[in-house]
Amino acid sequence: MALPHSRIVAVLRAAGCVFAEDEARLLVEAATTPAELAAMVDRRVGGLPLEHVLGWAEFCGLRVAVDPGVFVPRQRTELLVRQAASLAPSGAVVVDLCCGSGAVGAVLARLVDDIDLHAADVDPAAVACARRNIAADRVHEGDLYAALPAGLRGRVDLLVCNAPYVPTAAIGTMPPEAREHEPLVALDGGPDGTDVHRRVAADAALWLAPGGHLLVEAGKRQAPVTAAAFARSGLVPCVVTSDELDATVVIGSKSV
Repeated sequence: MALPHSRIVAVLRAAGCVFAEDEARLLVEAATTPAELAAMVDRRVGGLPLEHVLGWAEFCGLRVAVDPGVFVPRQRTELLVRQAASLAPSGAVVVDLCCGSGAVGAVLARLVDDIDLHAADVDPAAVACARRNIAADRVHEGDLYAALPAGLRGRVDLLVCNAPYVPTAAIGTMPPEAREHEPLVALDGGPDGTDVHRRVAADAALWLAPGGHLLVEAGKRQAPVTAAAFARSGLVPCVVTSDELDATVVIGSKSV
């Protein structure tokens, strides 16, 4: 016998799910049998992120596959996508670095005509997941630029990077859903949260085409540090914020 909808809502609410009504509806829609529904509710009550239970996340209007153990795309990252889409000409060479599920690249491919999209991540689970959202032969495994085909060097119009930027000491304060079910490599940005930002900035100019742009999501307090790293690497930095999304993006432009 299937669990009544009201019972599912009550169970989810008791487990601390703030949007219990919405979650219950999604779980009911996703389950194909009463037994599957019960198992999905149990996994959610046990603390597994809803997106991992469902197997997908809605991001910028696109349903993106998200496997267990893979970083769940956040709604604040919509600012990164908006800014990237505004800078990408038709036919642009675009790299989604630290791609996770490939959500950013997948949405950009929908928004900008005929982009030549590549994505890369150091985490094998993320790479496998991204290959479900982006053409598999365009998703590369490895550490930052080492993962990319050498032929892209000096040709990239847009480097988009949602690198980990949580300071190491703050990891323990994150919600259990994140710290227990998402990979540390996708969260931990080092002592001040900008370790990966500085590494990305250091070699960006070698990979960007003349007039190309590097875009990185950051915390508002980190943005000046990240912008300074961009400047040291020869890029012209600017910072864009959105109060609506509680989001900050640092953009570095290479001169023509």
